[in-house]
Amino acid sequence: MDNFTYKRRRSRQVDVGGVAIGGDNPIRLQSMTSLSTMDTDGCVEQCQRIVAAGGEIVRLTAQGTREAENIGRIRASLLEKGCDVPLVADIHFNPKAAFAAALTAQKVRINPGNFVDPGRTFRRLEFSDEEYAAELRRIDDAFTPFLELCRSRGVAIRLGVNHGSLSDRIMSRYGDTPEGMVESVMEFLRVCVSRNFLDVVISIKASNVVVMVTTVRLLVAAMDAEGMDFPLHLGVTEAGDGEDGRVKSAVGIGCLLAEGLGDTIRVSLSEDPECEIPVARAIVNYIRKRQISCEINSPLMPDFNPLRPSRIRSVAVECVGGDNMPVVIGNSEKADFSATMPPEGMTLVFADTSLDPAKMSLFDDDVIILSSTHDNITGDLQAWVHSARIAGVTAPIIPCIDYADTPAELVTIHASIDFGTLLLNGVADGVMIKSDVVSDDAIADLSLSILQAARLRISKTEYISCPSCGRTLFDLQTTLRRVKEATAHLTGLKIAVMGCIVNGPGEMADADYGYVGAGVGRVSLYKGRECVEKNIPAEEAVERLLALIKSTPVRIN
Repeated sequence: MDNFTYKRRRSRQVDVGGVAIGGDNPIRLQSMTSLSTMDTDGCVEQCQRIVAAGGEIVRLTAQGTREAENIGRIRASLLEKGCDVPLVADIHFNPKAAFAAALTAQKVRINPGNFVDPGRTFRRLEFSDEEYAAELRRIDDAFTPFLELCRSRGVAIRLGVNHGSLSDRIMSRYGDTPEGMVESVMEFLRVCVSRNFLDVVISIKASNVVVMVTTVRLLVAAMDAEGMDFPLHLGVTEAGDGEDGRVKSAVGIGCLLAEGLGDTIRVSLSEDPECEIPVARAIVNYIRKRQISCEINSPLMPDFNPLRPSRIRSVAVECVGGDNMPVVIGNSEKADFSATMPPEGMTLVFADTSLDPAKMSLFDDDVIILSSTHDNITGDLQAWVHSARIAGVTAPIIPCIDYADTPAELVTIHASIDFGTLLLNGVADGVMIKSDVVSDDAIADLSLSILQAARLRISKTEYISCPSCGRTLFDLQTTLRRVKEATAHLTGLKIAVMGCIVNGPGEMADADYGYVGAGVGRVSLYKGRECVEKNIPAEEAVERLLALIKSTPVRIN
């Protein structure tokens, strides 16, 4: 059995302006411009910077037909400068813009949640089976002419579903769930297949890493069941900036890549777009090393569901395992305890995956610190834990990975991928990161950030912020810094900073409060999905957000 062996999913190849996605091709890196698409010179310059950083595909927003048409001018200017990068038009709400973009771009991204259906109204609608079937026919009628235009032009499409932007029709039957996200894209994919239009790439994203990973897994299972092999674009939406943005992206994207899923990626950071490419490259390069790893022949625990794994329970030893939150072991005061000074009454047993897991039941009253030297380290660690649990070992197990002299910025990426994968797959009762170059406090902070990204332990304020695009109506990077400075002490609160109404309120999904661009120099404030202050001046918005939080506190879980 090779449940834990690294093997990339076989997908069909889709050509995007000369860059092939899927098949035997490498995982492609892409980013998105953050300026108005009508700013031809500015977008050309950003595209060149993205390409210089290693980006292979660039996306631009096209909220209207004039922006879609201007993508053609941007493309022409890039070609004059010797830059033949494929351009993707990003469409929301406006099918006319999608048709216009098919004449200028090499790929058009549409959102099944709002291509035919209106934008989310958050109303509860009821459909009989006959009415629902009629809605599906309406999708076919509206979508097929677009497919035929793209076919005639050799233009690929991306079906991009985002958590929180599902149509009211999907919401009526599935709710705001991973299953609803999957069905939202499958409805459109079935039309593509029925019309024999197969130049399709799929993305299915969320700012919640757990939702994103679960949904992609369910999507692949749904496609497999219907004989589909379309390539996947991976990303964590609104990941934020700095270490938090890198950690969330690496946890979500890295976990799926480690399972062989994904053909192209975008790391969505609230930073200049070219800053996304080195992070994406670091994620891909780390996973690529697993291609040479040997097979891992080991069974899964009975009743373990790899599509929606839950934490494999151990028996608690003091504060570790059982129903306790995962612990952080390290030499910082921010850690729960040090490996050299565990809590009184606790013994740590250091083991590695070369040991027979069946013999470890002798240490069920202790905590096992588990290491591995396998090229596919997460596959090896998971296989050992499953074998140990099958053999009846109940001791808490904490993976320990030593990154030695790996540069600090790569430790952030590598540890997020490794421990994110282990935590999301339920095999870790804690985190123990070792490094020769990263400080003890920084390791503790990183460990806590990974646990928060995996939604297993909340230790700070969480920010859901979009990466900015041509729809953004204020200086997002400066605004995000101001919001962070004012709210960083609100541990456990989720605050969204969104550039425009397209990404809010729907796509900020489960934020407690939202700061959303409403117009040039204007901001609307949300509590949950309820808009409580509309079109206030941007210069007053941060202070008004603080006042809103103080006056209408939410319960922090």
